[in-house]
Amino acid sequence: MKEIFLPLNVESMPGGGFLVTCEDLPGLVAHGKTEAEALATAQDLARKLVQAYYDSDKLPPVLQDIEFSENDQQWPELPN
Repeated sequence: MKEIFLPLNVESMPGGGFLVTCEDLPGLVAHGKTEAEALATAQDLARKLVQAYYDSDKLPPVLQDIEFSENDQQWPELPN
């Protein structure tokens, strides 16, 4: 699978924990008790979002210029 690097916004939440968002990937909003947990959740969500956008042929602008090879299009099984 192709690696895609996206800028993430990491914010400390007033009540504790961290929130991760990405302006370039609509729908990416993840939180966790620690910064590492929030980033791990964001990475997992990003994979699922990219797959969903790719499958729907409605890629956000940041993904439109990326050339996917045949191997990149074979998505791994994701847990529900």
